[in-house]
Amino acid sequence: MHDFTPIPALIGGALIGLASVWLLAANGRIAGVSGILHGLFSPPEAQWRAWFISGLLLAGLAWQAAGAPVPMREGFPIGWITAAGLLVGFGTRMGGGCTSGHGVCGLGRLSARSLVAVIVFMAAGMVTVFVVRHLLGITS
Repeated sequence: MHDFTPIPALIGGALIGLASVWLLAANGRIAGVSGILHGLFSPPEAQWRAWFISGLLLAGLAWQAAGAPVPMREGFPIGWITAAGLLVGFGTRMGGGCTSGHGVCGLGRLSARSLVAVIVFMAAGMVTVFVVRHLLGITS
């Protein structure tokens, strides 16, 4: 294993957890990014959703501006990226949520439904990595 960075991962995880708890306590909302993004286009609740999504984007830019290394992936075919994005979007709708909603918030609330969803996410990710790296031979 290379590029093991436990301290930034721990800090990032703690910040995600704190933000999720704060959103639930302050607004009674689950911090599921796919649901927040989907609801961004419904006018009554669009403002807080826009701030939330803006915060996600700005945090990434702030991390990069602070000089943190941001590995860029190059040479990946646009068709694969498009297919992956569509499949993720379809999966989040079919699964009733995304990894942040089920994995961070659902597991924290001891939801059995979220536990099943996370197991399926993880298994699908492992199978995908195996297929892409070992059967298709794509490594970069």
